[in-house]
Amino acid sequence: MNRREELKAAYKEIKTEAGVYEIRNTITNKRLVVSTSNLRTIEGKKFQLNMGGHMNKALQAEWNTYGEAAFEIETLEILKKKEHGYFDEKEELKKLEEKWLNELQPYGEAGYNK
Repeated sequence: MNRREELKAAYKEIKTEAGVYEIRNTITNKRLVVSTSNLRTIEGKKFQLNMGGHMNKALQAEWNTYGEAAFEIETLEILKKKEHGYFDEKEELKKLEEKWLNELQPYGEAGYNK
């Protein structure tokens, strides 16, 4: 097996973790709470923000104003997957996100969620 095939096989073996994370402005304390089926994509969100292409315009505007150093990205909770029986990851992830939205209330002056 060549090196490329080895890397592809190794990549397929990596387990993805679903969960909820936040992007928090340390100056204003506003936050965006989001769920994802793959927490490894968080770095991609930082890249989007640095390139000026994040879909949340209010967050993007403040990122442009304060800069990357003013923000923290943190995993709030990893979705625990059920090992036996039926498990709807999408539905459970939605419930987990709702739990964090209710707890942190990142709306209006307190956040970037709508």
